[in-house]
Amino acid sequence: MKIMVVDDDSTTRKILGLYLKGKGYNTVFAENGLDAIEKLAVEDVNLILTDLNMPYMDGLELIKNLKSNESLKQIPILMVTTEDDDVEREKAFQAGADGYLVKPVTAEVVTKNIKMILKKIFNSGGDL
Repeated sequence: MKIMVVDDDSTTRKILGLYLKGKGYNTVFAENGLDAIEKLAVEDVNLILTDLNMPYMDGLELIKNLKSNESLKQIPILMVTTEDDDVEREKAFQAGADGYLVKPVTAEVVTKNIKMILKKIFNSGGDL
């Protein structure tokens, strides 16, 4: 399973990548939403972890863009952000996010949320 980590902070990308690799996931990285879209043209990913606040294209715009694209809209998205705000959380879910975590996060919390999202998709008859 391949997971894309989208975050403008290189340290956060590295930490999340180490968490995921330690749990057996393959990873690909993007620095912002535009970078993610470019990489999705050549990378097949099964799930996306994205930050909210990024330059060029933020996490909300990325989600909206992906959910409006027929070939990408099925990819589950987990927002991982510092924004512990109910309004931002609601905006993320309305845009199409499948989960929302507030930084700092642990490897266990991230992988637990990934598994919950995947279980929900498979239980509803979805496919990755």
